[in-house]
Amino acid sequence: MTLAARAFTQLATWPDLTEAEPSCGVGRALGSAHGEIAHFHSDRDVDLCLTVRAIRRFEEHLTAAAIQLVPDSHWVTLRLNFAADVDLLMTLVSLALQAHQAWPDPSDSPRTRCNDHNGAVVARQNLGDG
Repeated sequence: MTLAARAFTQLATWPDLTEAEPSCGVGRALGSAHGEIAHFHSDRDVDLCLTVRAIRRFEEHLTAAAIQLVPDSHWVTLRLNFAADVDLLMTLVSLALQAHQAWPDPSDSPRTRCNDHNGAVVARQNLGDG
């Protein structure tokens, strides 16, 4: 079983998450009552909707090598290479659920496209620059 499959199976048991059709049409997705949370695009790549507000709030902590940021995106991309990356994903999914529930913001529209459609994913870029 791949790391992504193991993570998906584990997350699908969380009471606040349900399997959903990814809006991008690629892979498998998990969502909550507040919108899409995660898109599993491959055996290693997962896009996670943290919201722009949550990304900015925790940006300095989102510098793990496994995390890639796209400026002004509501999503982060995780590359699952090691078991520790799955642990990081679990933590970030919890943060995403909290962000969607606690900090609803009209600019954090659930219709925002995941990073799978962005051509240039920028690793560890500070979103506050520029």
